[in-house]
Amino acid sequence: MTDQHPAAVPVVPDQAPHAPVVAAPVSDVPVVAAPVSDVAASDRAPDEAVVSDSVSAAPDRSTLRLALVVGGLVLAVLLGFGLGRLNATGTTTGSPSSLAAEHTDPPGIGPHSHGTATSTDQGAAIEPGGLAVSSAGLTLTPLGTEFAAGRPGQLRFQVRDTQRRPVTRFAVVHDKPMHLIVVRRDLAGYQHLHPTMAADGIWSVPLTLVQPGVWRAYADFTVVADNGAQTAVTLGTDLVVPGDYQPRPLPAPATSTTVDGFTVGFQGTPQVGASVPLTFRVDGADGAAPLERYLGAYGHLVALREGDLGYLHVHPETELVDGQIKFWLATPGPGRYRLYLDFRVGAEVHTAEFTSTVP
Repeated sequence: MTDQHPAAVPVVPDQAPHAPVVAAPVSDVPVVAAPVSDVAASDRAPDEAVVSDSVSAAPDRSTLRLALVVGGLVLAVLLGFGLGRLNATGTTTGSPSSLAAEHTDPPGIGPHSHGTATSTDQGAAIEPGGLAVSSAGLTLTPLGTEFAAGRPGQLRFQVRDTQRRPVTRFAVVHDKPMHLIVVRRDLAGYQHLHPTMAADGIWSVPLTLVQPGVWRAYADFTVVADNGAQTAVTLGTDLVVPGDYQPRPLPAPATSTTVDGFTVGFQGTPQVGASVPLTFRVDGADGAAPLERYLGAYGHLVALREGDLGYLHVHPETELVDGQIKFWLATPGPGRYRLYLDFRVGAEVHTAEFTSTVP
């Protein structure tokens, strides 16, 4: 918090010197009226002011000056106190019990995105998330970034504020306070994980990176300020797996794929700067698959842009639409995107992947 200084109090210059003013209780000082009868009217100068038999109610200039000085000092103290409270930081380093805070959306909200500012207006500015390690006064700080190919490891990290203090107040969004997406920079090896946080603000999650290369980790979360305000943030950092890196070419665009015995197809054409509907249908051997809610929704869609790996995390309509999962997606610019759809059937989570070209 920055130091506050009392505001300067203007001082009115005196026209003539005054004796020091001594404050005393009014009741202790008797008021004596000057007897005007001692001076004959004829003896007064023509321009001499006639003294009243009673003391005037108007304060003299010394008393007025003292009141202005005291009032100015009180106002400066109150103003400095108020500004100090406004400048106080809103990030709290509390206990893990703060994880109980629930994410609040506007009433009636349906599908929405994390990691980007979306709009239904054509040409609206949209920025993907996960491109930076710091944003909104928060920094993603991994405690280790190197993994051995194919060996089980553990990713540990903190989210820190501008004073490098660990942040521990997070809202529960879609059943979890932290969503972690990990993918290699050629968009292969996608994983959707949910770390847990210790009392010191360190998040940890088991992680196995099967092949050499540079991997991208996205921390998708919502922080809660002291006043209850919630801010959704997506931060990204690179992880390294030493070895012979052989990037895979991105699969050709397609609107249908198979995964774990399910056929998944989607309809819709993503556009730049405008939210458009994308619907996904999941079929099993006997027709439409009995989809189950996963993390509070029938599906979760992550879109990553080839090249800079800009991140979009989209949530669907709250209910199925004609048996299909319906999302609203806006992309930040042209290019090729890899779409990852998480869905659950029979208590097991599956991921269908697609490539989509946005002109």
